Amino acid sequence: MRRLGPDRNRGQLVLVAAGVLALALVPIAFAYLQLGYHADVRAGVEYDDPGRNAERLLERGVHDASADVRGEYEWWQREDAVAAVRTNLEPRLETLRAARVDSGTAYEVAYNDSAAAAWAARNCPSGPDRQFGDCEAIDGVVVQERAGEAAVLAVALDVRVTTADGRWRATPVVEATGNATATA
Repeated sequence: MRRLGPDRNRGQLVLVAAGVLALALVPIAFAYLQLGYHADVRAGVEYDDPGRNAERLLERGVHDASADVRGEYEWWQREDAVAAVRTNLEPRLETLRAARVDSGTAYEVAYNDSAAAAWAARNCPSGPDRQFGDCEAIDGVVVQERAGEAAVLAVALDVRVTTADGRWRATPVVEATGNATATA
């Protein structure tokens, strides 16, 4: 009669399975170390940066407000185009002014004529080889004659933010493409 005992092959199979499992866990451990939690990382930094939040809202607002008047006004109607941009932008400015008041953050926003004129002087093409017509800053909005139409190029604004932590002030000139550059 044959006596049943431990199977030597079974022990080797268990060791091989353990080795395969250990190799499978290596990429998981590596990913954990790369993407692991770090106590110094602050969640919601964008939300806590009221200045950057204001710039983002203005970038979207100016882009949308200027897109609505594109191709709608002749050059001789440029003041009407500026009025339309300001009218289209006003709901966004009111949203910004009212945003987060209950949490102690106050926004003040106003158009800046001198910053618009300075931006126009620096950025509008001039000279004998220019491709476009005159460029003018009207009530904080920069317009240029392009193919006989009034094209909105940028809007200059003064933004002041007051929070419990302090004050932030800037004069972004927001291009109609949605890019903002701070001038002060």
